[in-house]
Amino acid sequence: MAQIPPGSIPARTHPSARARRALSLLTAGVLAAAGVVALAGNAQAVGALGDAAAAKGRYFGTAVAANHLGEAAYASTLNAQFDSVTPENEMKWDALESTRDSFNFAAADRIVGHAQSKGMKVRGHTLVWHSQLPGWVGGLGATDLRSAMNNHITQVMTHYKGEIHSWDVVNEAYQDGSSGARRSSPFQDKLGNGFIEEAFRTARTVDADAKLCYNDYNTDGRNAKSNAVYDMVKDFKQRGVPIDCVGFQSHFNSNSPVPSDFQANLQRFADLGVDVQITELDIEGSGSAQAANYTEVVNACLAVTRCTGITVWGVTDKYSWRSSGTPLLFDGDYNKKPAYDAVLAALGGSSGGGGDGGGTGACTATYTQTSTWNGGYNGQVTVKAGGSAITNWTVPVTVPSPQKVSAVWNGTPSTSGDVMTVRPTWNGSLAAGSSTTFGFTVTTNGGTSAPAVGACTVS
Repeated sequence: MAQIPPGSIPARTHPSARARRALSLLTAGVLAAAGVVALAGNAQAVGALGDAAAAKGRYFGTAVAANHLGEAAYASTLNAQFDSVTPENEMKWDALESTRDSFNFAAADRIVGHAQSKGMKVRGHTLVWHSQLPGWVGGLGATDLRSAMNNHITQVMTHYKGEIHSWDVVNEAYQDGSSGARRSSPFQDKLGNGFIEEAFRTARTVDADAKLCYNDYNTDGRNAKSNAVYDMVKDFKQRGVPIDCVGFQSHFNSNSPVPSDFQANLQRFADLGVDVQITELDIEGSGSAQAANYTEVVNACLAVTRCTGITVWGVTDKYSWRSSGTPLLFDGDYNKKPAYDAVLAALGGSSGGGGDGGGTGACTATYTQTSTWNGGYNGQVTVKAGGSAITNWTVPVTVPSPQKVSAVWNGTPSTSGDVMTVRPTWNGSLAAGSSTTFGFTVTTNGGTSAPAVGACTVS
């Protein structure tokens, strides 16, 4: 992620992560009896950002922190809405190789594993960056540093080979301001200007298929910094240096608004023969103004053929590195904000109303465990209409592997992976403020996590 110029936004810790995930498919058992409904078919999240973007030939992702995956509302919103993830911090150098030649992939693997189990893509972030470096890196001489850099790239990319669609190979190598100069860092200071090219060439020898990206902030419009990056990319393409994409972090606020030439800037990079990606999008603000800014960014990406996807920097405002600026699409209670509706509309989707994770809206969904025994339990979800009558509802329920649903009553389920989407059988019409319930039986198979109930949406 980007570091923001002084006076713009408070400094933050940069993100990155990945998790090696074995596909965990929920194979639901069938009990065909009175009041028991078989689980069948594929569930599609209603109005999901990822689905809408996919229909436009793009992905719509989010940054993910491994330590939040155990929170039901966080996981259910992530699973229902996004089709790509970027680890926030878990793939950075200090997280993976805090001691030289000793790698710890556990946290990153958790993110990658979760993403794979949901059919999501993964962006790798980031291999070479001046920040979040363990102290031993900066203390190396030039020869050792070159060896350590290439070894880090090789070991990390080998571990995730075939599982990452795009890598931020080098991150934030240019200064802010009017100089267009390289940023001082151990790599720049000891290896010189050639370190970026060397990092990309090393990366290509490890994985011939992953997209190799340069990623930076404050390059969203035409300025001295973006011009310097442009010149580097142009030079790389002319000389056959393996660069496939450029990431534009796109952190915006009142001091650093969406530039008027944002789309044109994306297009000039695309014209060099590289993909462009919006990699860390967040826009401070609220209401219609924030929604309009998000719309402008999404429309710019859709207008540039080689803009392959958008990643917002976090699921919910409460965990944003800029939480006081409420810059994301879901508020601290996982309710969809006007910005969410604006993004979905720009992508050509439509919102069914309601807040993810049981928030306020046209209907809400609340989970209760009604009984338990050795090896299983019964759960019940109460669906309640909001201030007006509804005629149909949908509720996604994520039952974590290795648990399996064996029966459902008062609802018609369909499954995709470990997400069970329940629709009404006879109980879809509810007067304003009234409620109904559906229930299910789960075989735990040793699992202890509670199911995550996502947004109730009206359809």
